[in-house]
Amino acid sequence: MSYDVVLDKNEDGGWTATCPVLPGCISEGETRDEALRNMRDAIHLYLRAVKKEMALLKHKGKQIAQVAA
Repeated sequence: MSYDVVLDKNEDGGWTATCPVLPGCISEGETRDEALRNMRDAIHLYLRAVKKEMALLKHKGKQIAQVAA
């Protein structure tokens, strides 16, 4: 799966990357390519945390359903 990432050049010459569909998922790098590599890692960690949270909710007896959009 791929995600759109917004890249912004910082005043100090570095880059900040955000993923609008994953609130709070942000990374940065000295170069554009480094920011994208770091963002790939940040997205992976973000999704792993969401998966873990979903497992905890199931363990607490919550019902989880999927909805097609």
